[in-house]
Amino acid sequence: MTNSDSDLIILGGGPAGLTAAQYGARANLRVLVIEQLAPGGQALNIDKLENYPGIAPEKTGYEFAGDLHRQAEAFGAAFLSDSVLSLRREGGVFLAGLGSGEERRAPAVIIATGTKYRTLGIPGESEFTGRGVSYCAVCDGPFFRERKIFVVGGGDSACGEAQYLSRLSPRIVLIHRRDRFRAQKSLAERVLHNPRIEVRFNTRMLEIRGEAAVSGVKLEGKAVYEEDAAAVFIFTGALPQAGFAAGLGLETDEGGFLVTDQRMATAIPGLFAAGDVRATPFRQVVVAAGEGAVAAHSAAANLVEMGA
Repeated sequence: MTNSDSDLIILGGGPAGLTAAQYGARANLRVLVIEQLAPGGQALNIDKLENYPGIAPEKTGYEFAGDLHRQAEAFGAAFLSDSVLSLRREGGVFLAGLGSGEERRAPAVIIATGTKYRTLGIPGESEFTGRGVSYCAVCDGPFFRERKIFVVGGGDSACGEAQYLSRLSPRIVLIHRRDRFRAQKSLAERVLHNPRIEVRFNTRMLEIRGEAAVSGVKLEGKAVYEEDAAAVFIFTGALPQAGFAAGLGLETDEGGFLVTDQRMATAIPGLFAAGDVRATPFRQVVVAAGEGAVAAHSAAANLVEMGA
């Protein structure tokens, strides 16, 4: 079954995709947003969104996502709940193959499918996500000022986020399963010389414990032991969710994130990317929303140029 009633298909319904839907629909485009889960993406997991400009007092991620969804629908964007398995281009038209077996067609596409955090897969991790377990220091660090925070990881992200968290609390414990950091030397050196950060190499986290929220962790170093904790921040990598577009030969950075120009355009005419799936130096809700707006504006301009 084929449907070609859209001018713009947006793959992903997080802040980037929902903002793109607003701007695309306001530009009088027939917009279809395809999202596998509920609109909002990872923003749904935000307990308190307190650092988005203009939102005061704070909202939950669920409330914020609901507002974005309703705005996009009010401007005329349509939504489809389905998974995207493939994306190809034929004769200037993109075809998105869906989990349902159907296809959706449009001359312009915005990939806004975000990332999936690389998890530890240990007991307590999923249970306490949003209740002491976090994958974003800027988002959730301020809730744990002056408290004991564990950071897991050994790359640039882990070291950089540990540095940020050390401005909020003098009780940061950074653990890494290897005997040295993978981070850039200058960043690793700053962490090692930061008196507010305790570094423990050759250490693994086995379990995250608590009742209503995180209260402790189980670790393995030279021995297995338990320790009190208020929060666990995990930075073991993020996986961009764009495997469905592999056949297009899109340019990516070393982490697999999609490379675009400042207009959010990829090297393929009519194909754009926005939000966390894109190669960007700062992954935040406000950044994703801004990129979504730029991508939709660029897509609309591109369609005018093509006479679509």
